[in-house]
Amino acid sequence: MTIHVYRHVRGPVTAFQDRSDAGRQLAAFIDPEPDTGSMVMALPRGGVPVARPIAEALDGELHPVAVRKLPIPSSPEMGFGAAAIDGTVVLNNRVLETFGIDEETVRRVTAEVMSEISRRAMEYSGTLEVPRVSGRRVYLVDDGLATGYSVLAAGRMLSGMDPASMTLAVPVSPESTLRMINGMFNEKYCLMAQDRPSFAVAGYYRDFHDMSDTEVIEELRAAS
Repeated sequence: MTIHVYRHVRGPVTAFQDRSDAGRQLAAFIDPEPDTGSMVMALPRGGVPVARPIAEALDGELHPVAVRKLPIPSSPEMGFGAAAIDGTVVLNNRVLETFGIDEETVRRVTAEVMSEISRRAMEYSGTLEVPRVSGRRVYLVDDGLATGYSVLAAGRMLSGMDPASMTLAVPVSPESTLRMINGMFNEKYCLMAQDRPSFAVAGYYRDFHDMSDTEVIEELRAAS
């Protein structure tokens, strides 16, 4: 497993105009050889415009991967794990203990999130089926990592489908999260890795608005 980092930083720097700009810079950093058999899997919503320039550089397919964080009821902006459309669930036990989240709450929130995952999958792809990745090079892309649990859930789901290789590509991440996510990726690419606390993905973007379903669909249609 190899980690490629373009720049190590101590705190957020405004490096990208928007997600599409981050995707173009990330594609240039990866500099992949064209591979029409490759699959670029983007975490909606924000990962889709980042992934599109990478798919174009590869001349590969772009697909959304239906994964979502499990929000803490008292602090919905934070998560205690993540779930994927195939039922894969990854839990952050430290957060569960810190916030006193019991098993019943985990089941209830997971059921709610799985319902939303299914809705998004139908909205974006028209199917609940995960694209076949067996024997293909897979690039998993998001607009940035925080705790990394959404990527962990997506990675576990996809790695169980026997891809030829898996590469993680993100514009920004804490260094600790890059180190934590290991074992399932052959390579990891990150433009900005932050080595100090007080991390926020939004701090690296001039425009980091909440994307709508319509924007995601437009990106996917343009890529196809």
